[in-house]
Parts: sequence; C-alpha cells; structure tokens
Amino acid sequence: MSEYHVPVLLKESVDALITDPSGFYIDATYGGGGHSAEILSRLSPEGRLVAFDRDSDAMSGRVDDPRLTLIHNNFRFVHNFALLEARKAARDYRECVVDGILADLGVSSHQFDTAERGFSFRYDAPLDMRMNTMAELTAADVLNTYAQEELEKVFRLYGEVENARRLAALVTAARAKAEIRTTGDLDTAIRPALPAYAEHKYLAKVYQALRIEVNQEMRALGKFLDGAAKSLKPGGRLVVITYHSLEDRMVKNFIKAGNIDGAVEKDVYGRAYTPLRALDRKPVLPQESEVAANTRARSAKLRTAEKPLSAENARRDD
Repeated sequence: MSEYHVPVLLKESVDALITDPSGFYIDATYGGGGHSAEILSRLSPEGRLVAFDRDSDAMSGRVDDPRLTLIHNNFRFVHNFALLEARKAARDYRECVVDGILADLGVSSHQFDTAERGFSFRYDAPLDMRMNTMAELTAADVLNTYAQEELEKVFRLYGEVENARRLAALVTAARAKAEIRTTGDLDTAIRPALPAYAEHKYLAKVYQALRIEVNQEMRALGKFLDGAAKSLKPGGRLVVITYHSLEDRMVKNFIKAGNIDGAVEKDVYGRAYTPLRALDRKPVLPQESEVAANTRARSAKLRTAEKPLSAENARRDD
C-alpha cells in the first residue's frame, strides 16, 4: 500500500471518523488503501466499510477483508450507494445509514509518480491526466480543442494563474503549428510565460488546472459533499483532507452553510440551518515530522464535521 500512496494525516483523520466500531463507514477515495486499512483495524467484526475509487489501478490493491466492499466508481455517487446499503439492510431507503465518511482529495502518490499518466511535469509523457482511464477527455484534448477563451477560463479558475490570457494565447499559437500531445510539448509552448524564479510553482498551477478540468473535480466534489450530508445518520462524521485552496474553500463553505458558495440560508426569524456542524474551528495541519517525510503533506488540511442529532441542533445564530 505504501508503494501506491502514502496517506496523509492518517491517525488524525481516522480518530475523527470512528464513533462506533460496529458502524458503517465509507472511504470515498480508496487510493492505495491506507486509510481503509486503518479504519478496518479499528472496526469490530460487525463493522462495515465501503470504499470508492475511479482509478482502475487502485482496484488491484484491495485490502483482503470481508468487511470491505470496494467500488470502482466516482465518489460523487456516494448517496446512491448509501441508499443501496439501506435497502440491503432492509431499512427505509430514505433513512440515513452511514456513521462516517472520509475523503482524501487530490491526486495519489501513484498517479503523480507514474510517468505515463501525465499528471506531473517531472516527466516527458503523454498529456493524459485521467483519474478514470476509461473516460474520454484527456489533457491533450483540452489543450488542442478548447477555444482560447475556454482555456483562459480553465487556467484562471482552476489554476488561479495570474497571466491566464497570455498562457491561453501561447497554447493556441503553439497548437496551430503542431498538436500539443506531451508534457514536453506543453512546457515548450508556455515557456515564454514562465516566471524566472518560480517555474515549478507556476507549472504546478497549470497542471492542476488541466487535471481539474479533465476530471471535473470541482463538480464531483460538490456532488459528493451534498450526497455525504444526506447519507450520514445523526451524529455521523464527515472527514475531508484537502490540498489546494479551491477544494478547501468548497469544503469549508459546505460545512458552514450547506452549500459550496458559503451563502447561509436563514428562516423568517433570521435563524440559519446547516446540515453539518464543524468539529474544529480551524483545520488540522500535519506535524512537521510528517511534512519532512512526505512532501505532499505540506499543503494538506483536515476538516471535520458532524451531522447534528436533530433539526433543532442544526439551528444556529449566524
């Protein structure tokens, strides 16, 4: 498992997740199975775990445990499978059944380190970036078929690139001469826009933007958060590890307001209702020792929330 993906904030996330050792839990981002293995180690024989991953490579690293069901699918469908579990248990299909849901967002170590997947600018490889290799759209397709205005929007929204307009213009100029098919092609095309002393940081933003667009990550995250809140039983926990500001903002807003925009809805008396209650005022960050051992942990933030025990508990003054 450690060869596929090194889990971040492992103890802290599972500590926050488990409230009932005999309960039903979901690992929404299986990866190499590190978080799942830790969850299973804390469950009783009656406990159950369902894990999702859309990357077929993750399916080969299944933890051998009868309490685990591994599903090759996008975590955006978490509520559908929670309802299915309710039916299997002869429960009311409208009833929330999940004791805790964990999601470790972003790209796995395996995806970054496998050159042919095209997630990293460290390798000269095909511009793929699909988390689900069965999907049609690749990063090369985005670069070669999107209009210049669309590319500018992708770079600005998902990479928060300051000179997104110039970047998009460089891409369209380069592809007019020859298709951009590899990471090397892309790096050459946008080299005039790279800042002299922060090339790697800039490239990381560009690659992040393309990856998010290819995998529709923000849309999937929004669907997941909504489905997770619906699936949790009262007292159930939502635990999410984020790695960049876009996804962290969405998670923070959803916990605060029940929507990804962060707009708190109030009744006629000015009372706000939210489906979740934050367990910590600030996100939990990795220890320095973990960051030293795993550079991916440097940007990680752990956010935790709980579904109130009743609608009255969900009411709060803003």
